[in-house]
Amino acid sequence: MATLELYGSSQCPYTRELREWLEWTRRDFQEYDVEIDSEALARVHALDGSVRTVPVLVEDGKVIQVGWQGRGCILRSE
Repeated sequence: MATLELYGSSQCPYTRELREWLEWTRRDFQEYDVEIDSEALARVHALDGSVRTVPVLVEDGKVIQVGWQGRGCILRSE
């Protein structure tokens, strides 16, 4: 089964909506809050340095989705 990772922010309502959708569809995933976990932020930037919006959904080490239903939250500058 594919490894699914959700990179987001507790302050972003779209991260919450994507998390709820993943739970509703019974998908197993690991979640990371990039605003408090600098290592998670570094990992998602290593995958795609242009990512400045959350949520980001990663499957097997590849970014498969940025945002949720066309919306997302802009990350603050590091």
